[in-house]
Amino acid sequence: MECTMSTILVTGATGQQGGTLARVLLDHGHTVRALTRNGDSQAATQLKKLGADIFEGNFDDSDSLKRAIDGSDAVYVVSTPFEDGIDAETRQGIAAVDAVNAVGVNHLVYSSVSDADRKTGIPHFDSKFKVEQHIQSLNLPYTIVAPVYFFENMFAPFMLPGLQQGTLALGLPHDRKLQSIAVANIGNFLSLVFEKRDEFIGRRVNIASDELTGEEYAAALSRTSGKSIAYFQIPIEQVREQSEDFALMYEWFDRVGYTVDISSLHRDYPEVGWMRFEDWAQGRDWKVLDRAS
Repeated sequence: MECTMSTILVTGATGQQGGTLARVLLDHGHTVRALTRNGDSQAATQLKKLGADIFEGNFDDSDSLKRAIDGSDAVYVVSTPFEDGIDAETRQGIAAVDAVNAVGVNHLVYSSVSDADRKTGIPHFDSKFKVEQHIQSLNLPYTIVAPVYFFENMFAPFMLPGLQQGTLALGLPHDRKLQSIAVANIGNFLSLVFEKRDEFIGRRVNIASDELTGEEYAAALSRTSGKSIAYFQIPIEQVREQSEDFALMYEWFDRVGYTVDISSLHRDYPEVGWMRFEDWAQGRDWKVLDRAS
């Protein structure tokens, strides 16, 4: 049975994943409840204009969560380690799940990270896996959706300054492939999971859009931006000086790596509109690369 015209609570609704999902669900005719810490923010105001019902609350306030969940058919939960740390992410994720469990809904969808269930030893993967384990310990109808590295990381503060200087810098050998995904594809896949609930209940699905080497990413950026972008491998010890977490991640990428069966995934769910990295990059505004100082 497909889930149509549902009321869906989207947490993290003013962030990348949650905001994208909220817009897709609204486009599909669902009633969207958008949970945000600041209902007067620009992102929240834009969602309200699109038709979302704005609920103020946060994962550390159980009552605010339960108010937003009550009356919802389904709930999307996403948390991040990059604001309050990995321990806080686990605590907040579990608190959100417990609130869902207390109120009761037909479907919980949790956003994790690809391969977090494979004992990676990466702190910000393990923090999500602990939430996954808690979900699986409860009698909740759930789906875990686990995306890989985001295309949109190209615009992140740790990446953009290098691109503005003509360098794509990652802590990986130039010929090591890295699976990645467009946030738009995450939103479309999540929407599909809600709308085809019965097909996805009890499943954990790793998702990716493309797979390229560092040099191939740099070449695609050069072609689409009109700027010359060269690939540079950051020495892993240099990464470690900045972040042990990221150093462990890059070492795992090189030693093991994401394991999404991209061809099968894209064959089974063509309605997602999977993007190649170069197609995504072709649609970006790369004038931001002219702002190098």
